[in-house]
Amino acid sequence: MGFMDQMKEAMKARSEQKKIEAAIKKLKVEHTNGGITVVARGDMMIEQISFADNAFDEVKQGKPERFRTMLENVINAALKKVREATQQEVMKMMQGGGMGGLFGK
Repeated sequence: MGFMDQMKEAMKARSEQKKIEAAIKKLKVEHTNGGITVVARGDMMIEQISFADNAFDEVKQGKPERFRTMLENVINAALKKVREATQQEVMKMMQGGGMGGLFGK
């Protein structure tokens, strides 16, 4: 493979990488538990946290630690779900875009 062919391959790979990055930025996952809802994005950032009225029951009952634990669990679950969804999206795009050969397929 000549230098120009290598450059073309590198440019194609960069183009595919940009497509994957754009798709990941658009990806959103929601997780709800105990009246707490978290929306996480594919770039591993939290976009939104919302609370139902019953979410604060633990705090009202004098158990703020339980509320904190519930909040941490919902955030971690949302991040885990978005990480898994991101991995699936990347694999799907790599296979669909012909990049499988670059990664041992």
